[in-house]
Amino acid sequence: MAKDPVCGMFVKEKHDTIKISKNGRKYFFCSSQCLNEFTQPEKELKKLKRYVAISIGLTIPIVILSLPHMFPSQFDTLIPARFMQYTNFIMLALATPLQFWIGWRFYRGLWDGIKAKASNMDTLIAVGTTTAYAYSSIVTLAPKYFPFKSVYFETAAIIITLILIGKLLETRTKEKASDAVRKLLDLQPKMAKIVRNGIELDLPIEEVKENDLMLIKAGEKIPADGIVEDGLSSVDESAITGESIPIDKQRGDQVIGATINKNGLLKARAIKVGQDTVLSQIITLVEQARTGKAQMQRLVDQVAKYFVPGVIIIAVCVGLGWYYIGGIGLTYSILAFVSVIIIACPCALGIATPAALMMGSGKAAENGILFKGGEYLEIARKVKTLVFDKTGTLTKGKPTVTDIVNLADNSFSEVDLFRIAAIAESGSEHPLSQAVISKAKEQGLLAGSSAPDSFEAISGHGLRAKYADHTILIGNRKLMGDNNLSVTSTVDSKLKEFESEGKTATLIAIDNKISGIIAFADTIKDEAGEVIDSLKLMGIDVVMLTGDNERTAKSVAYQLGISKVFSQVLPQQKERTISNLRRNGDVVAMVGDGINDAPALARADLGIAIGSGTDVAKETGGIILIKGDLRDVITALDLGRKTVTKIKQNLFWAFVYNAGLIPIAGGILVPFTGIEIFGWLPMLAGLAMAMSSVTVVGNSILLGRYKPRFKKKYKEQTRLKSFDTIRSLPASK
Repeated sequence: MAKDPVCGMFVKEKHDTIKISKNGRKYFFCSSQCLNEFTQPEKELKKLKRYVAISIGLTIPIVILSLPHMFPSQFDTLIPARFMQYTNFIMLALATPLQFWIGWRFYRGLWDGIKAKASNMDTLIAVGTTTAYAYSSIVTLAPKYFPFKSVYFETAAIIITLILIGKLLETRTKEKASDAVRKLLDLQPKMAKIVRNGIELDLPIEEVKENDLMLIKAGEKIPADGIVEDGLSSVDESAITGESIPIDKQRGDQVIGATINKNGLLKARAIKVGQDTVLSQIITLVEQARTGKAQMQRLVDQVAKYFVPGVIIIAVCVGLGWYYIGGIGLTYSILAFVSVIIIACPCALGIATPAALMMGSGKAAENGILFKGGEYLEIARKVKTLVFDKTGTLTKGKPTVTDIVNLADNSFSEVDLFRIAAIAESGSEHPLSQAVISKAKEQGLLAGSSAPDSFEAISGHGLRAKYADHTILIGNRKLMGDNNLSVTSTVDSKLKEFESEGKTATLIAIDNKISGIIAFADTIKDEAGEVIDSLKLMGIDVVMLTGDNERTAKSVAYQLGISKVFSQVLPQQKERTISNLRRNGDVVAMVGDGINDAPALARADLGIAIGSGTDVAKETGGIILIKGDLRDVITALDLGRKTVTKIKQNLFWAFVYNAGLIPIAGGILVPFTGIEIFGWLPMLAGLAMAMSSVTVVGNSILLGRYKPRFKKKYKEQTRLKSFDTIRSLPASK
């Protein structure tokens, strides 16, 4: 058995089953409607919007015209009798295109279901609305055939309209999902500079071949995966690996296609091109994981699977039983059949899920959370393992100055040391330099237009600058060694201490003397600790999954109390790790924000994307945290549980109203009231439908009282000892 990737229904893999092949995989569908939604989502959405607008436009006058028939005593004095004679024909004219044009999708679904030997909501909708329409049409065109004059065009119209509105709500939330792969493709540069036979060529990316020598200038994207043959530079790999700090590259190092060369000129030999690159593999994983994920079976379809054939069998048995056994005649037997079908019409059943979904989604939006479909709400309540990306999710995603150590033996104060370092860094665009400048401005140390007298960036190592007759070097151990400055054991010990804490440490040398150390880290979000603690109290296992190095990952995990950590994991490995976690049978959710998280978000049972992250991550996830606040993870899981509870309550009440009155529709009261009761049963069906709808909507509205458990603004806390020295620095005069 295969699963329809659109609606989640099980489909038999037979030669006559509706299917399509895409990227070497076969997908099976329960109906041509699902096939069209899969192959042409934008076209189907546009058509659905048009149908909903027309359906509402036809339904409103039908409902208005039906009021005098439903409440004749109230309208006798208001509406002339001559006008009342024509209202049935007007409603018939309005209901016919609504039934057979707008509602044709349900007949198509009914036929596809018959061929697949499966029933779904389309079956019940088609049978129920057709019965109400056919009965009303006969009463209108041949009024002498039935002794009763009530028509139920509004019943069929309301059912079709509400079901379409629910379908539109569900489809619109997934409108952008198909853009995820296109956004990934946009990361790839369109052109590449290639050196062939000593000649520099500008070629389309598709024409790059293995062993081509790529020339990548500062600020350009790397065309394909390769090995550096010449040059020194730092490369921003955050889009692929999640590493927040650019990685220094030199001869022999590997570079990844679509990452950004920050500074310096690189010459790299292409080793993987086209479909073999890391980015192409990510695209493939996202596409396969999204379309291959087992969709949750719709709750309504599960009910309909048994409810639909049951209602039809009961209606046929009731009609035949009264005709052959009860002997009440053809007219009343048909009315008995019609009553059972109408009374079981899925008006409330059809809006049970959309009504709760609208309220739940609205309440979620109020709190900065977007659910992209009903199945994600159901999954949210079952989550047992929650996997967090580190960079940009648990942390702020950019380096921040955490420590400054003065080694100058009072030659410079800490204020002067940091200010001179910030002035020297002001000539650089490197993220670490920007972190220093940002912190110096925050402390008021860069008042006015401070700039170095001269500046030289040394790719892969640091910088050299001159300011106020001082020669300044800022960089790593190799930069100091190249300038004949020895790193003493005391200084080296301090560097290793910072590195063991997962920080990046740089040395400052002034006038040929190592004078200080500046340490950087991607600092943890203020609310992260509270969220992790809350998840543990909810009985959810917390895991951290990151492309960052093991030392940094363990440092962050230790501070947050996360015991299970996967570090130095590439995007395809992230997806594989999620798959392994799911094998234990637990429902796994993944929280991430980057392109490198997209395959894992798609593979997880529930992908939760940070709204401040990339478009691809947001479109791949099933839940989007619009504000990027981690506390919304708790709210999303909690609201998902409460919304699904409301959906189940709604389905219960809808089923009780509709199914509970089936015995009455079948004639159980005839011994007490006589066969005349059949004249009232269609009206009773309408009342039951109204009451069930009111109950369902009212119960859904109660979701509006939901309040997140985090009511007060989280107090800012600093988990790193970090800024103690810098906070004490006085403002520059």
